[in-house]
Amino acid sequence: MTSGEAFTLGNAFRQYFEIVPAVSDALKDEVYRIRHQVYCEDLKFEPTRPDGREVDEHDPHSLHILICSSKTKRFVGCTRIIRPRPGNPHDLLPFEKACAATLDRSVVDPAKLARCSIGEVSRLAVVADYRRRKGESNVAMGISEADFGTPLQPRFPFIPIGLYLATTELARLNGVETVFVLTEERLASHFDKLGFNLQYIGRPIEHHGVRVPSMMSVSSVIRNMRTNLQSLYRTIAADIARGLEQKEAEEP
Repeated sequence: MTSGEAFTLGNAFRQYFEIVPAVSDALKDEVYRIRHQVYCEDLKFEPTRPDGREVDEHDPHSLHILICSSKTKRFVGCTRIIRPRPGNPHDLLPFEKACAATLDRSVVDPAKLARCSIGEVSRLAVVADYRRRKGESNVAMGISEADFGTPLQPRFPFIPIGLYLATTELARLNGVETVFVLTEERLASHFDKLGFNLQYIGRPIEHHGVRVPSMMSVSSVIRNMRTNLQSLYRTIAADIARGLEQKEAEEP
């Protein structure tokens, strides 16, 4: 920020990070590299791959996001929105399979929603040196009370919140209204305090630790977003718009 520029979370975010929609093969390759580093090498949730990329069957029909350090231009985190397989209305999202026996269908029955309007956030990952400095070496990404600092020394968890706001904007642009996520109850609680209003939709399951199936309405998140997050959301939305415009300009 310049000396005369008012402090907002959006201005502060711009100093340190940039959101990049991974719309090219080269950028998707960066996503897969980060995921391999975090999920295969660090956490050992998945087997290591000879090519150093963690890729699965959902990636071809997913929307991918990267977060980049403004200073080093290094990609330091990623996530994706899995969409139902195009042309197959009966294709289930991963959480629908994992939580088939635990979903509370009186809250929501994903099978009754338009398949083009739903998605699942997954594979949130942050590289080790941006994660372990906060004591989060055993999780792909986390938020703790310490991430918000103290009244005298406030801080803000730009990476996880930035990635979630990025998925919100990317979902909006692609007509995805309902987003599902399998998350730690502790992480869901922190996002709820920030106004994301994650709603539990079933009993916890074991999936690399205890995870709770949750959902959020994209339009509701945007409409009810807390004032202090709005500038951050606008900054991230501008990053995504710029990335998509650059992709369009590069296409023949």
